[in-house]
Amino acid sequence: MADEAIEDKVRKMIVERLMMKIKPSEIGLEDDLMKKWDADSVKIMEIVIGLEELFGISVADEDFGKGNFLTVKAITAFVKKRLP
Repeated sequence: MADEAIEDKVRKMIVERLMMKIKPSEIGLEDDLMKKWDADSVKIMEIVIGLEELFGISVADEDFGKGNFLTVKAITAFVKKRLP
């Protein structure tokens, strides 16, 4: 799957799961989700659950704390590594 397709799906999922009142395209690839969009640890967990459901991947405890879920760009790279 191409990066752009993953990025689009990630943005849409984030907006839906966090019930944000913005367009998915408003989230920049490099936007820090915690700083710019007020995603606390609970919201990051919601994003992770969404990734597992949307892409059929597993996220292990050791995947947290490595910056894997701070930006759409980082999430896209993480998902690409996990996809078959």
